[in-house]
Amino acid sequence: MRLYPPIPFQRKSAIKPDFLPSGHKVDADSTIIIFLYAMGRMRAIWGEDAAEFKPERWVSETGGLRHESSYKFFSFNAGPRACLGKHISMIQLKTVVLEILQDYDIEVLKEQKIEPYPGVILRMKNGLNVTVKNRC
Repeated sequence: MRLYPPIPFQRKSAIKPDFLPSGHKVDADSTIIIFLYAMGRMRAIWGEDAAEFKPERWVSETGGLRHESSYKFFSFNAGPRACLGKHISMIQLKTVVLEILQDYDIEVLKEQKIEPYPGVILRMKNGLNVTVKNRC
């Protein structure tokens, strides 16, 4: 979700003058667009390996789940406007992944071009081709 967020950008509107954490002034009635797709690839936020898919990025030194600030990992929004369904979505995601990985070996096919299909909801242009082997 960091590299390919389901919603690639979010729009925010200021109802009164304010300042961004960067110090930039925002006038009342201004619209700010946050590009989550670009934010997930920014070295300034994620380090030199920002463009790499590294699941271990989310695992702490003790083997637990590493939590990042909602303002850094913005897929579910942050602050008082955070997604109400975030926690149930994460539980469902973990449950589905666990159920699939218990019974199947899945390999992504190497000979494919992976590219996003831009839109309001981000999806893969040609899908994700994989091979699936039943472990049973």
